[in-house]
Amino acid sequence: MNMEYICIYNKDVLIPSVLWGVKQEKLLIAVHGDQSHKEDTLIQIVAQNAIKKGYQVLSFDLPEHGERMNKGYECNPPHCIGDLEAIYDYAISYTSQIYLFACSIGAYFSLRAYYKLDIKNFLFLSPVVDMERILQNMMSGFGISEEELLTEKRISLPIGKTLDWDYYTYVKQHPVNFDRTLPVSILMGSEDVVSEKEYVEAFSKRYHAKLAVLDKGEHYFHTKEQLEYFERWLDNNL
Repeated sequence: MNMEYICIYNKDVLIPSVLWGVKQEKLLIAVHGDQSHKEDTLIQIVAQNAIKKGYQVLSFDLPEHGERMNKGYECNPPHCIGDLEAIYDYAISYTSQIYLFACSIGAYFSLRAYYKLDIKNFLFLSPVVDMERILQNMMSGFGISEEELLTEKRISLPIGKTLDWDYYTYVKQHPVNFDRTLPVSILMGSEDVVSEKEYVEAFSKRYHAKLAVLDKGEHYFHTKEQLEYFERWLDNNL
């Protein structure tokens, strides 16, 4: 499979990226999830299957992921959304037919960045559609109140995550709540404890999305059975 490593700029910020396959009329932007990177297993599966369907694929590292670890550029909504906008600007210079795949937290950033743009189809795996709910779950799970977070501004958690007041405030002020119907197809697991099923179902109903649920599937698709189901879903929705 042809892979071209490129650098895309968001103003003076460098975004390491990969173009998979040869130039086509259809280009699929692929956005990875948390603790992942532009060439992870899921992105490879997306690229392999999309290329067979006549797409070229563009993936990249979100801030603090992949080649962008320890660069002093935080993985927060303004940075990620700005990067996604720069990725779109690059993609639209190739072709007007832009498609999207996004996983987990990548779906939240993509929805915030792209909901007004001409995306032919949104494909989401285990999407985060209510970031406020996820942050509040983390806060309640570790006994942290809004008042404490406001006072401390940043609180490190024993799971390797950091709660940040500015991040939390942004999320509360920018929910996924749009006035237009989006062409969305979603796959999630029935046992997803991050992107809770009832919230994804509510999102799907509101935006008339096609929702597929893998029985006993988790938030992170990684087993042989889960990845095979994921490939079948891609084949039906690309």
